[in-house]
Amino acid sequence: MASGMDCKTRLFYIVLRLLRKGAVRRYTTDPEGVQRRVLRYLVRRSARTEWGRRYGYAGMKSYEDFAKAVPVCTYEELKGDIERMRHGAGSVLWPGKVRWFAKSSGTTADKSKFIPVSRRGLFMLHYRGGMDNVYFYLRQNPSSRLMHGKAMILGGSHAPNYNTANSFVGDVSAVMMENLPGFINASRVPSKEIALMADFAQKREAMARTISKEDVTNISGVPSWMLSVLTRMMEVTGREYLDDIWPNLEVFFHGGVAFTPYREQYRRLFRGAGIQYRETYNASEGFFGVQDDPSDSSMLLMIDYDCFYEFIPMSEFGRADARPVPLWEVATGVDYAVLISTSCGLWRYIIGDTVRFTSVKPYKFVITGRTKHFINAFGEELIVDNADKGIAAACEATGAVVRDYTAAPVFMDSSARCRHQWLIEFAVQPASAEEFARVLDEALQHINSDYEAKRRDDITLQRLELVVAREGLFEEWMASRGKLGGQNKVPRLSNSRGFIEPLLELNSRI
Repeated sequence: MASGMDCKTRLFYIVLRLLRKGAVRRYTTDPEGVQRRVLRYLVRRSARTEWGRRYGYAGMKSYEDFAKAVPVCTYEELKGDIERMRHGAGSVLWPGKVRWFAKSSGTTADKSKFIPVSRRGLFMLHYRGGMDNVYFYLRQNPSSRLMHGKAMILGGSHAPNYNTANSFVGDVSAVMMENLPGFINASRVPSKEIALMADFAQKREAMARTISKEDVTNISGVPSWMLSVLTRMMEVTGREYLDDIWPNLEVFFHGGVAFTPYREQYRRLFRGAGIQYRETYNASEGFFGVQDDPSDSSMLLMIDYDCFYEFIPMSEFGRADARPVPLWEVATGVDYAVLISTSCGLWRYIIGDTVRFTSVKPYKFVITGRTKHFINAFGEELIVDNADKGIAAACEATGAVVRDYTAAPVFMDSSARCRHQWLIEFAVQPASAEEFARVLDEALQHINSDYEAKRRDDITLQRLELVVAREGLFEEWMASRGKLGGQNKVPRLSNSRGFIEPLLELNSRI
């Protein structure tokens, strides 16, 4: 199967196949058994931690015991324990001291969350996902020369953690990069000095002026920030197409935000057929999903890492009587909030993402949004998946290309009139913003029956309002919040006007 590969890529693929082939087969034949063994290991290892003693891990015999004893947790409920870990306390949520903390987007009470990354979790939740990502890609591409060139990885930065010795906080990509094995670091660009720069604008400029000289075969990162780097590199080199700079580029491994709004922008970077795109579900908390089949947009849930999954149907989410279900009880076509228990010390933790399963043999899914990023101000239950599909339909109909967007409700006035307000930055403007808004509104009605019902006859919900953002608005706003680069992303939907109001104010400035 790997006969067309160069020697280095073939050897790497053979090693990966030996490690993973039998294990992946059990994803279909015994997924419940795999997940129960994962939970049994996590509980056993943590029995002597403060958390384990608090909830009686030593006496647990089954998932049912675990679900009965351990509460569902938000970050706020784990924050006290995590803060003590950040100050050097050991064996709190996971055995030993945790020295790395992945900085993630904040909660209602805090600007940032700090997710523990244990040494075991780094390898069994993060690196393992990266290796499997490459394994599935090579399995589908027997003529690949992936390892013959360099990997361009776009990440964030890190900084000391309080005054705790040898402890750091930073973007999860920076945590991974700092701890990469030597043989992988040798085949990665840019240099660590550039890759870990804290100032994204400086990092982008330095990358644009150095990596164009490398033979890059694969790139990894968040689509929005990667596009910013690639565009600047083409400006610096004076090249019109990316394949003029990297003729051997094969694949973009992307995650962090939905790729749909960026697909057309990437297509325009290439003169020919372009490259392959593989979506991943990697977060500060771990690496959970891989697109194992390029013809299927859903991802394979990685069930044999150090992560035990549970799910709350979104129809019950937020209710006191909501009952999480284990993986083997989920159904296809239902939106679920994701709970995880991991070897980084997160227990029944609400990660904040929502997913919908498309298959259970094996378990495959699509990300549908965030538990907090939606609009349901008038009973319309609009989620990010709906919004991305609506944007794609409007772009196809009008020839527009969307760079970034966000949307929020405009609440009822004295005449009980209300609507959604969309702030959209275009890479390619539609000939008519009015037509784009019309198509988007109709597409959302076709996609979401609740939205359609509220829009009927304009009685409850009026047609959406489109505000065209000036060029560079979202990047300027992210920079003003210290959120350029890394895993940071523009909030697509909000049930309040907390995000859109400062953006509109900034957009009005000349």
